[in-house]
Amino acid sequence: MSMVIMGDTFTFPEGQAATNRVATYAKGLMEHGINVHVIVMMGVYKEVHTGVFDGISYYHSFEYKERSNSFFRRRWRIFKKYIKTWRLLRRLNKQEKIVAINCWSTLLGTHIFLWLMARLLGTKLVRECSEHPLREHQGGKMNRKIGLMKSYIESRFCDGILCISRYIIDLYKERGIKPEKLFHLPSTVDPSRFIKTGEKPVNFRYIGYFGSLTFYRDSVDVLIKAFARISALHPDIHLVLGGFFSSDEQRKKTLNLIEQLKIQPKVKILDYLTRQEVLKNIIHADVLVMARSKDLESLASYPSKLTEYLSTGIPVVSVKVGEIPEFLIDNVNAYLVEPGDDEGMAGKLDFILNNYALACEVGQKGKDLTSTVFNYNYQAKRLIGFINSLYKVQPQWRPLNSP
Repeated sequence: MSMVIMGDTFTFPEGQAATNRVATYAKGLMEHGINVHVIVMMGVYKEVHTGVFDGISYYHSFEYKERSNSFFRRRWRIFKKYIKTWRLLRRLNKQEKIVAINCWSTLLGTHIFLWLMARLLGTKLVRECSEHPLREHQGGKMNRKIGLMKSYIESRFCDGILCISRYIIDLYKERGIKPEKLFHLPSTVDPSRFIKTGEKPVNFRYIGYFGSLTFYRDSVDVLIKAFARISALHPDIHLVLGGFFSSDEQRKKTLNLIEQLKIQPKVKILDYLTRQEVLKNIIHADVLVMARSKDLESLASYPSKLTEYLSTGIPVVSVKVGEIPEFLIDNVNAYLVEPGDDEGMAGKLDFILNNYALACEVGQKGKDLTSTVFNYNYQAKRLIGFINSLYKVQPQWRPLNSP
């Protein structure tokens, strides 16, 4: 038997946080003898549409290399995507029975389509919920009502929901979803990817941040201000910001802030990076920072980059939002600050740099969590147990490559 991870909120094998979470699911399940297929339904234009990455077979059902100028042709391509997806699912199911489909989508149409596919194939549909289900429906009463209705339909038309936080589980329980349908699957990471190897990408010591370069949700401005406070105290330390800007306006705001604080020579901004480039910059940092605002999304989610930071054993500074304090203890396995507190963050950074040996001991205790609660293999085993619980008669998972 096999499992399919699919949807239109991630790309593969390159991508952002969702891609990394998908990869850890797949690797963990495969290490427990379960075949995994990843199907990308996002409308991205690529030269290669199928392949194998780290032993994971992946397929892009939107098989086009460039955008058409014709409106009608673009609509036709979207329709064909769903036809190709069904044909692919049917073929994979014939090769090896699909025991579950893990759905990743914010589109109600895609969710209903996958629910129908699951019913036709006689399998279970397990919805992924790594973000607040109403995050895109906060403006205006009508928009919120639409979001509530959409969330209601999605939660009913599925067999199970994987929730990244207990906040989301409580949210669904309040709306009448049965507890046995909900499964807490926290942030997952493969720590073997974050062992320090190779050459350092730069010739200076640095504090690193890698993720979305925004002032709203990710509060990169707080980190920049904190760094400016300690820059003169630690002349050999630089700040490296790696990721992507949400807009040209956000890029301009970031550059203007760096210029106003007069720290341009000590700040290096890296635009969009491949997974390997991100990995290389993370593992060679001297300190890693997880900056984030205190908002609805942060309360419900758990940042995947934080678990990746922890897996390095490097000292980590993180804001104290959502479920983070349930796993991390200040000065024990990480250094925690309140959201928006650039002065407090500067104090933590200054302490770490002045007491680096002690800070590395704290970092190692943070790394211990990636061998247990955040470990991809451990959580994959729990996921298998949850999928089994959705069947009256438990499926017989056949090990990979068995006759």
